[in-house]
Amino acid sequence: MNRRQFLALTAVAGVGATGAYVYRLTNQPSRFSVDLKDGFSDSGFTKKSTAMSVTEGLDLKGKNILVTGCNSGMGYATMKALAKRGAHVIGTGRTPEKAEKACAKVGGETTPLVMELMEPESVLKCAEDLLTLNIPIDGLILNAGISGRPELKFVRGIEKTFYVNFLGHFLFANKAMPAVEAAEQGRVVHIGSSASFTRPSVRGIRFEALAESYNDPHYDGWEAYGQSKLANAMFSLKLAKMYEGTNVTSNALHPGLVNTKIARGMDFGTRAAFATLGPVVAKSPGEGAATHAYCATHPNMAGVNGQFLIDSNVVTVSGAHHLENFDLAERVWAYAESVFSEYLI
Repeated sequence: MNRRQFLALTAVAGVGATGAYVYRLTNQPSRFSVDLKDGFSDSGFTKKSTAMSVTEGLDLKGKNILVTGCNSGMGYATMKALAKRGAHVIGTGRTPEKAEKACAKVGGETTPLVMELMEPESVLKCAEDLLTLNIPIDGLILNAGISGRPELKFVRGIEKTFYVNFLGHFLFANKAMPAVEAAEQGRVVHIGSSASFTRPSVRGIRFEALAESYNDPHYDGWEAYGQSKLANAMFSLKLAKMYEGTNVTSNALHPGLVNTKIARGMDFGTRAAFATLGPVVAKSPGEGAATHAYCATHPNMAGVNGQFLIDSNVVTVSGAHHLENFDLAERVWAYAESVFSEYLI
């Protein structure tokens, strides 16, 4: 394993300190610092907390929460914890078999839905099926995603990682928002990453390089992953502004380095490094899902809007990044609208 692969693997690993919340990025301590945000109390949860522990004592009966990518990893761990606490969990999978198997295995009150994020028609059908249930959605957890690709690939003429991690969810959430708006307090949860500020280019998102026609000579899978996660954070920021003062909130999070199957699309060296070090340095899926569950259900998050969380704490990131760049958020939104102009009518 070379140094670059090791740094890539550990880029999103953090250390939570006892007492005042501190989060350290192991590979770039001088470029960024992450601390508890002013005005927010330490939740008491750490990187070792799980989706089960952050929801302990909560009665979620009567709550309807949707989780995308429910059949494995953090999505499955999130669904399992929320169903255990009494919530009705709607889980989406890429195929009927994946969604149905995961829901049946979890038990509790669950509903499987099918959504392939790379296919707009599938996304629209899933949103339609959700609205047909005619229930308020108290939590919309946009969890599904892929890692950066070692080779440049495209979906409908757009770089694949960006399409799957951001664009598919953008279309789905826009169509599903009436159900979120119908909830007493509808919470939209966007799964970002520390890669959203450690990996993108100085410009944040190179929109021109997303197009297949650009033939990017400097493609970097990690940069592509970072800008897709930055787009998720920008989506959250714009949505939070749009719904400011209403019953809907929108927040983004970094789950940490989690021992899931996400490395399967990376280069051989990174896959090998992840297989070797993942079980040692990475969180379990249940630990990775903790902040998902916290954002979607915990009373501490009532009314919290437009924030970025790590280890179930609202944080601020110091350094040169775009997490609070509302102009970029506007551009990201406009770009996504242009991609789906025929569907967003």
